[in-house]
Amino acid sequence: MKVIGLTGSIGMGKTTIAAQFELLGHPSHNSDAAVHELLQPGRAGYLAVAAAFPYYQYPQIFGKKNKAGRRPLERKALGDLIFSDEDHRAALEEILHPLVREAQDKFLRDQKRGGKTIAALDIPLLFETGAEVRVDYVMNVTAPAHVQKTRVLERTGMTEEKLSAILERQMSDAEKSARADYVVHTGLGRAQSMKELKIIIADITKKS
Repeated sequence: MKVIGLTGSIGMGKTTIAAQFELLGHPSHNSDAAVHELLQPGRAGYLAVAAAFPYYQYPQIFGKKNKAGRRPLERKALGDLIFSDEDHRAALEEILHPLVREAQDKFLRDQKRGGKTIAALDIPLLFETGAEVRVDYVMNVTAPAHVQKTRVLERTGMTEEKLSAILERQMSDAEKSARADYVVHTGLGRAQSMKELKIIIADITKKS
């Protein structure tokens, strides 16, 4: 089974490409969705985060107790906490990255057992975390800078300053495209990106 590492900077359209990938019959694992699941009360990620960022020190990142007596994590507040603090961000990444890796490995095992020939791992910071060594091909999702900016600024709570800070921590889109095996464009509409994706999948299938 060939594994594609699907990556791209914020607002480039990875979610759209992952959905199109699945429409073509190929499964995709979403790292952000995996994190969301891991941070649910009682899950391994939640327990580890609650231990590293206890309620008595960081009450702002916890919600009201649920019926099980646990306080769910407020993801926006957690994001705000780590956004401007390198130590907090490093601590959170040390907890979550190994757990997401486990989820990805299980996903790939399941797809291989199910007879799939191609699967994708949606990893936003693929190059930044060295994850390219774990995949067969890297596909970078890209769009013009003005399209990216418009998309991101439509998100609740996003500002130009916050966007700039996020982009400063990410590898540039130009470098990602240069290092990727394939590049798919989302700035010209879904029909065009689907056309490009079909060509890429056909090429990978031919190489298999």
